Amino acid sequence: MWARVVRFRYMITEKAKERTRILAFWEKHGAEATEEAFGVSCRTLYRWQKKLQESGGKLEGLNAGSTAPNHRRKRVVPEGLVGQIITLRKNHPRLGKDKLHALLKQAGYAGSVSTIGRILFGLKKEGKLSFLTHYSLSGKTGRLIEKKPRKHRKKLRRPTGYRVLEVDTIVRYLDGVKRYVLTAVDTETRSAFAAAYTNHGSASAADFLKRTREVIPDCPSAVQTDNGSEFALHFERACVELNLAHYHTYPRSPKMNAHVERFNRTLDEEFLIYHRSLLRDDPRVCNEKLIDWLLWYNSERPHHALHLLSPFQYIVRTLPERECQMWWTDTYV
Repeated sequence: MWARVVRFRYMITEKAKERTRILAFWEKHGAEATEEAFGVSCRTLYRWQKKLQESGGKLEGLNAGSTAPNHRRKRVVPEGLVGQIITLRKNHPRLGKDKLHALLKQAGYAGSVSTIGRILFGLKKEGKLSFLTHYSLSGKTGRLIEKKPRKHRKKLRRPTGYRVLEVDTIVRYLDGVKRYVLTAVDTETRSAFAAAYTNHGSASAADFLKRTREVIPDCPSAVQTDNGSEFALHFERACVELNLAHYHTYPRSPKMNAHVERFNRTLDEEFLIYHRSLLRDDPRVCNEKLIDWLLWYNSERPHHALHLLSPFQYIVRTLPERECQMWWTDTYV
């Protein structure tokens, strides 16, 4: 029974089901009514009936067959042209279709550039043209390692005006010591959070994201970062766990993260330059000082983008007003 259900669900197309209904209508009401109702000729009906009988009554026999032609046209290439292209590419592997066309045109070829491109594609598919292979020398073993092209995963881009939590990293070199300050800003309320870390891993970025979600009120349901390595692996997993959409900026496009970049400057000018030694020697104590500064930043510091209100004041101003009847006084007439 389960096998029949699976066969009916996945092997029988909607077109086959429709043809079955038309055949049933034909048997009940006749050919004239069927042709008028569905626009199907008698010849087609008899052909469907024959296919159903040949399949032993199985509805899969009414599935639409392939409409590809039995005899496909083959590309006709002038004699000797393929040999010329192969010779030129072997001697000059970096030549593309445009330059090959220019050289062949000097030799009397009268075809188009797109034809040369199609011939090149066919030769590569048949293995008659070799691909350029890049190698790197392994420092440990001394062997040549073939470098394969990277497969880039398609990344999400934020729609215009969509509210997100922009996240970025500040790197500081302090007397031979590296410190990393992760920052986040809500693009609508300008609420911000930051924390210092001693490493640049994605686990630290994931920990920062979870802390940010706890601290920032009404945190956005989407995150936007650049393409740094700290925003992969564990950070991606944290986004999945928290059900957050993860948007990326284009490479070398800091203006797409303008809010957090501006906050980075404010944080550097108003806090980091005054606590350089503390950030270098004791990041834990530095984070405690940073929390005090962030409380002042979010609750008191005016922002021009918020009409000189602090982020928390702006959030309170935008809350919906509700009528409260708890303290209404009793009056007697």
